[in-house]
Amino acid sequence: MKNCLVLILFFSALILIGGPGIASAASLSILPPAGSFTIGSTFDVSVFLDTQGASVNAIQMSLSFPPDKLQLVSPATSKSIISVWTSQPKFNNQTGIIDFQGGIPGGINVSSGLVTTLTFRAKSGGDAILKFLDNSKVLLNDGLGTDALRQTQSAFYDLVLPPPAGPLVVSKTHPDQARWYANSLVILDWAPSAGGAEGFSYMLSDNPVDQSDDISEGLQSSVAYKNIADGAHYFHIKALRNGVWGGTTHYEVNIDTTPPAEFPVEIVPAARTVRAQPIVQFFTTDAFSGLDHYELKIVALSPSNSGSETDSARNQTLFVEAQSPYLTQPLQVGNYDVILRAYDKAGNYREEVKRLEIRQAIFEFVNGQGLRLRSQLVIPWIWVWLFGGILIVILAWLAVRLNHWHRLHDLKLASGELPHHIQNQLEELKRFKQKYGKTLVTLLIIGFSLLSLILTKPVLAQSSQVSPPFVTTVSRSISNEEIFYIGGKSDISGATIIIYLQNARTGEVLSENTETDKKGDWFYRHNSFLSTGTYLVWTQTKIGDELSPPSPQIQLTIQPTAIQFGSSRLSYETLYLVLALILLLAVLSLGSYVVYHGVHARRKHLRFQKEVKEAEESVRRGFAVLRRDIQAELTVVKKAKLSKELSAEEKQREEQLFRDMAWVEKYIGKEVWDIERTEPQ
Repeated sequence: MKNCLVLILFFSALILIGGPGIASAASLSILPPAGSFTIGSTFDVSVFLDTQGASVNAIQMSLSFPPDKLQLVSPATSKSIISVWTSQPKFNNQTGIIDFQGGIPGGINVSSGLVTTLTFRAKSGGDAILKFLDNSKVLLNDGLGTDALRQTQSAFYDLVLPPPAGPLVVSKTHPDQARWYANSLVILDWAPSAGGAEGFSYMLSDNPVDQSDDISEGLQSSVAYKNIADGAHYFHIKALRNGVWGGTTHYEVNIDTTPPAEFPVEIVPAARTVRAQPIVQFFTTDAFSGLDHYELKIVALSPSNSGSETDSARNQTLFVEAQSPYLTQPLQVGNYDVILRAYDKAGNYREEVKRLEIRQAIFEFVNGQGLRLRSQLVIPWIWVWLFGGILIVILAWLAVRLNHWHRLHDLKLASGELPHHIQNQLEELKRFKQKYGKTLVTLLIIGFSLLSLILTKPVLAQSSQVSPPFVTTVSRSISNEEIFYIGGKSDISGATIIIYLQNARTGEVLSENTETDKKGDWFYRHNSFLSTGTYLVWTQTKIGDELSPPSPQIQLTIQPTAIQFGSSRLSYETLYLVLALILLLAVLSLGSYVVYHGVHARRKHLRFQKEVKEAEESVRRGFAVLRRDIQAELTVVKKAKLSKELSAEEKQREEQLFRDMAWVEKYIGKEVWDIERTEPQ
């Protein structure tokens, strides 16, 4: 593609005899612009260029056609204003795209210049549109390759079956050959044999211009085909008269029993939003007949603000036609079900339901009034400031208390206060110092402060010819703070639909009536909340005094999501919101405390642990020194025993030394230091 454009620009650059530098508006058109052609026939269309008085020297053209209805037989380029083709014309009967690129050295100024002639074959019936794509260009002969194409004209063709050449065919089930029907049973009738026919040969196929064989199927004047597959089918019939088969009549039968494809319903900005007018987006496709239209209904699951609704308000038209994107009407706070139906051209529809929740903003500032809480309660500014001041005072008091507690530990740290077990050991060392006259190591220990704050987060039957109505929509998953609704279709317009709602626990049965509209659609929306529990729902059609059999029962479960006090209801969501606000205030008030004092307490705790460790090591060293001194005295006593008999006082002294030695070793245990190795001799 890039090389082709380079060549086109090259042709433009070669031409130095440029046209006048005026603003031009070239146009491309297709002739004939409209027409009717029979299926199976071929026809020619021509593409013409009008330069609007300017000189052009290159054309890039892309044309699209419906590949399911048309087949391009060949493009003719022998007669064309294009003299140099930068690339041979390309076409694709699978995608329906035709591409041309060519140049005109020296330029050309024409009002009706033939670019190409295209020969198409009509494949199937319907409307066929030929149109130019956006990448089409007509370049001026100005040496700059300026695009002068400003206008394109599309063509519209009607493709029809050949006129009947055989018996006249009609259908009770599919009377219009241009329409699609959601009926797989096809009944076809043709002129009886009174016209002198000796037999008929017919067949049903997918080819619009097939010919039946020359074998007679008999003289019957009708045929029925059951369970025909979806798609376009063609009935072909011819009559035998005087031993000669006549012309063939082709009759088109279009069947589509499949609804459109499943599709997501998207709500912008989100399915849970504070915006009163969200946007609903949707899109789907249909494989056979094609999409016809969308219908939308927004069902409120909460009672109206007035507290009551008339039957006419509750039983309004079920759906309105809509296009994506769809901007809703202003909605009040509450829950809604957005119901979308996508219809194809045969009348089939696909229904999708999306839950929409309109929520209040938690906080909203109202100029001159105060702080609005959840769009309901407006707190005047004076109360806002008063409450804020009280909250600040409480937090300040807590800060002062915690600061005092923190400073108290700082004083303990500065005063050198030690843990009790260290104090007791020092007292014992002092006592032995006085007893043995040895100097022990003096220790400096810093006390510590420890803070712990724990934040807990709360977790919380009758015979009748009347058919029963068909239920298509029902609010299966709702809570006791959402409105119940049900809807569907009936074969009879203007009929009365009786909805029965039975409480499975109490057995109580509630019945309500609604009417079908002119299309047979009906809808009912309950006017109050249902209590929690399991319900059975069924319907009946009533015409005059005649009732249809009951429809199949549907089980419905109402989940509890609200607390009720008499006539007042408090949703769990509101309760959770209040608790969340309380927790938020608690976290905010204690957050700074946790961060500041936690960091400082940990730092001082580490210092304290270091000092305590040093103190313990010093105490052990002191006891080790004491042990050495006791051993020295015991050595003296042993030497004395070798030279003389010890006196009673000396024996008592020896026993005391042994007891003290045992007591000291209990303190130092296996971690006795070898004082002789650590101290200089």
